[in-house]
Amino acid sequence: MAPADPATVTTTSGRIHGRRHEHGTVFLDVPYAAPPLGRTRFAAPSPHERWTGIRDATRPGPTAPQPTRDSFGTLDMSPYFGPGWQRGDDYLTMNIWAPQQDEPARPVMVFVHGGGFVAGSSRAPLYDGTAFARDGVVLITVNYRLGIAGFLHLPDAPDNRGMLDILAALHWIQENVTRFGGNPGNVTLFGQSAGAIIVGGILADPASSGLFRRAIIQSGTGTGAFTPDQAGIVTAALGRELDLEPTAKALADIPDERLVSVTADLTGLDLRTSTHHDPLGGITSFSLVNEHQPATAVATGRGSEVDLLIGANLDEGSLYLAPLGLLASTTEAELLDTAAKFHPDPDKAVRAYRARHPSASAAELRTTILGDGLFTTGTRQMAAAHASAAAGHTYCYEFVWRSDAVDGRLGASHVMELPFVFDHLSLPSLRGPRGLLGTTEPSAPLATRIHRSWIRFAETGNPGWPVHEPATGHVQHIGVT
Repeated sequence: MAPADPATVTTTSGRIHGRRHEHGTVFLDVPYAAPPLGRTRFAAPSPHERWTGIRDATRPGPTAPQPTRDSFGTLDMSPYFGPGWQRGDDYLTMNIWAPQQDEPARPVMVFVHGGGFVAGSSRAPLYDGTAFARDGVVLITVNYRLGIAGFLHLPDAPDNRGMLDILAALHWIQENVTRFGGNPGNVTLFGQSAGAIIVGGILADPASSGLFRRAIIQSGTGTGAFTPDQAGIVTAALGRELDLEPTAKALADIPDERLVSVTADLTGLDLRTSTHHDPLGGITSFSLVNEHQPATAVATGRGSEVDLLIGANLDEGSLYLAPLGLLASTTEAELLDTAAKFHPDPDKAVRAYRARHPSASAAELRTTILGDGLFTTGTRQMAAAHASAAAGHTYCYEFVWRSDAVDGRLGASHVMELPFVFDHLSLPSLRGPRGLLGTTEPSAPLATRIHRSWIRFAETGNPGWPVHEPATGHVQHIGVT
């Protein structure tokens, strides 16, 4: 009898044929849910129809409708955002990098991309999973609904539809991953930025019980959800822009092109209310929608059985300032304006930061205040909540390797850890005067070390450093300060 072809796999939706490579097989554009069309754009995901014959899984497919985002000022962000909107209805899909199939079943890592809840896809060059397959991991990257379709608060539709897509993908993975050599009992869900906030939301959601064993939150926050009132400000603004009552029923026949174009008109909204500041500081008008923050739910024991690896980067805020030329001459007024995004008394907050960092310049303080407000403070709160309430272990890190990009001002910015986690420093678009990694040769041994730490956590639940206990609060510094 001829041996089975590892590039052809039978899933619960039908047969697919992938592409063999040196370290295993990659399957691209594999559907996990039905295309979200018409009113179903605003409904919970439903199973994909079975197909006949063999579906070609050797080429990338469509992506979620989204505005063009390929740069931040002078910085080339195309490796992170990917090719943008690639038209096609059937975009609730995943890419699967399967290693050489042998026993025992391999650990599975499922990655949720970032992009401010409005952009990005599994097609971004940074998310090539070859290094994970090389090292014996089934790596899966997932597309999900973005922007209005995925996260707009509507009175006649479920909230957080993009997050529901990830939950649907996790169910599909439980049913199918053994066919790719993976162990459904050893799944690690991980994400970065908006993807990390989604991972935190899933961790706090009782509907996720049993779908994954471990989680990694990279540069997210456990306190990034909008209240329904805050999300309602965005909904009302959309209604004004389109001159209609903003409901799923009214939006059903609006073309994707129109919804994408109007997304730009929803930026810069003031989402502060009498009881809540904007947890994402105005960088996006979309996020999870919930009465309570994920960290609050985790503190009560939600996701208590899941091991958690969580951390942020030293200079998170610089990505939103340095490439736009906003750091070279930061004024006191600009420093106070940044603090006012997150603190009720910005003068008091700036004084406290100056006391903690007496030698820091105004630009450095602005970077720290913005990074703390967006990511680091909420990361610490999520870590503390998990460490105090969970049965699983908590591990914390801070990524401190500094790029010399943007005339040396970018540093260890937001997204900087991703090329190291994916062990993909060789990507040409990351280098040069507009590249994320700058012009100085990044440390290949550091990439190897970080990549292996993530895999070790997925395999064993321990990345290789001490547990973060409430009393000791250990944080592993990764890189050279």
